[in-house]
Amino acid sequence: MSQSQLAARIDSKVKEALETVCESRGLKMNRFVEDAILDKIEEFEDIEDLKKLRREPTRPFEKVVANLKKAGKL
Repeated sequence: MSQSQLAARIDSKVKEALETVCESRGLKMNRFVEDAILDKIEEFEDIEDLKKLRREPTRPFEKVVANLKKAGKL
């Protein structure tokens, strides 16, 4: 995988906290930041998925249970 450099200005105290956490847990700061960015991207995607799901029609609970019983899953 190719890599790119990213520069960002953050609060000094946030950077100090990041360094402390990474050092105390034996983590590489680059990996920690990359994982945090990926987590946030996934969170945004999940939010979009939830918005789509909320527009989908729902079924009454009783009907769901009846279908599960009919399929032999309950």
